Amino acid sequence: MNDIHHHNKLAIKALCQALYNLDKKRIQQVLSDLLSSNAHCHFSYPFGDIAGAELYNQIFAPIFSAFPDMERRDVICISGSDQDGAEWVGCAGHYVGRFMAPYLGIPATGHIAHIRFHEFFRFSDGKVQEVQAIWDLPELMLQAGVWPMGPSLGRDWYVPAPASQDGLQPILSSPEATEANLSHVVDMLTAMQRYPLQGGPEVMQLDKFWHPHFNWYGPCGIGSSRGLEGFRKWHQTPFLNAMADRGQYPEETDPHFFAEGAYVAVTGWPNMAQTLSGDGWLGIAPTNKKVTLRSLDFWRLEEGRIRENWVLVDLLDVWAQIGVDVLGRMRQFASVHSDVDAVRLEESAL
Repeated sequence: MNDIHHHNKLAIKALCQALYNLDKKRIQQVLSDLLSSNAHCHFSYPFGDIAGAELYNQIFAPIFSAFPDMERRDVICISGSDQDGAEWVGCAGHYVGRFMAPYLGIPATGHIAHIRFHEFFRFSDGKVQEVQAIWDLPELMLQAGVWPMGPSLGRDWYVPAPASQDGLQPILSSPEATEANLSHVVDMLTAMQRYPLQGGPEVMQLDKFWHPHFNWYGPCGIGSSRGLEGFRKWHQTPFLNAMADRGQYPEETDPHFFAEGAYVAVTGWPNMAQTLSGDGWLGIAPTNKKVTLRSLDFWRLEEGRIRENWVLVDLLDVWAQIGVDVLGRMRQFASVHSDVDAVRLEESAL
């Protein structure tokens, strides 16, 4: 790792440490030092675009109120340059704490809860110029018992750290090896886009790119799976059936790939554009409407193939693009539960 990427990673780790300790004054100071005066912060739905100067008040202060003892737990932190030479740091992990007050209308549970995150930071001249971040809010709805959408086909769970246990300190490798890993992932994505225009599922060459025992860690609403059979059954087949034209509109996307050692990452706002022309994904009926997807991903390679893949998609934004207010539906669902609980309390008092 060169000195610039090392410096950038240390700057982000200072923020991670302050969030781990929930040192509010330190968090504000680190954000002030870290962000450029005109930094653009892009957060998942419903947060939207936020000026850097407002990041603490609009993003962190509300969640601290809901999780008064919250801590940040990173499991991956990598840095590198994208195809245009821009400097990036990418982090994955969970925010964890006791859920003691409602958050975005999600009712508090009084129990420990977690929100999975992927957060990417673009640096220039030692300052963060751009943030792209997805927080898995549907995961918190599920924990609170107010799930408003169709169930995941895969497994929803507390997604683990890398099996290699080196996500925060990746194994050192040569620039050539790092570049080979990045090329492997890009080639895999290119091969996937050959289907169905260039042939059947075999044109994706999944066996070539994916380890036979790989884990695919999707967002809540899609869920996680293991191996080619699980990947195809619980994610890929529904996804491709619903949006067969994915990868055909590169002019409408803005992906940024970078790598460090065995880890490869991509971020983009958005990095996919495709048409909901078929059934089977998330329970969404075919709308024949083009949607964009924000998918922030990490891959870990082992023995020359992908062994683990962490994926977060801004699913709430997808639903919003087709006119469905998931948070509104969730709040209605939560109010019904509150009314039922109130009736039970009254009856128990009689």
